[in-house]
Amino acid sequence: MERECAMHTLWSPWRMKYIMEPKKDQGCLFCNALQQPDNPENLILLRRKSAFVMLNRYPYNSGHLMVVPVDHQASISDLMDESRAEMMQLLAEAERVLQEVYHPSGFNVGANIGSAAGAGVPGHVHFHILPRWAGDTNFMSTVGETRVLPEELDQTYQRLLTTWGQLFPNS
Repeated sequence: MERECAMHTLWSPWRMKYIMEPKKDQGCLFCNALQQPDNPENLILLRRKSAFVMLNRYPYNSGHLMVVPVDHQASISDLMDESRAEMMQLLAEAERVLQEVYHPSGFNVGANIGSAAGAGVPGHVHFHILPRWAGDTNFMSTVGETRVLPEELDQTYQRLLTTWGQLFPNS
């Protein structure tokens, strides 16, 4: 019995910018972002003395955030106690904000420390926090190696920034 196999096409033209960007060393992504004003372009939602929160430009899910120390260090153990404490506080706040905005079923929180562990920015340690829903991994991501995000990064930025200000007005 022969099966008919149809090839389906999913157009994601916004990915071409990423594919075509020259892959040259332009310094640390996080340190570069810190030199710019906070806005949807650099994706920094808020800054504290020792750490900051920003959106992931290539998210796995809507609301994919990163909590980053201001100090450019490769490992958690290299950070000052103040930075580690502030990062944990920001992770807790991020969980609460993401819960309020997206009502996820759960969260993934983690850090990839070093290139061998999958760190995209191996010299500047950071944590990822991702909202998760039952069934959010489907054929698109597992077979098609494609993510479907229901909103633009600018919308995610504005929703999270507004809610963070409401929940943590002194931020």
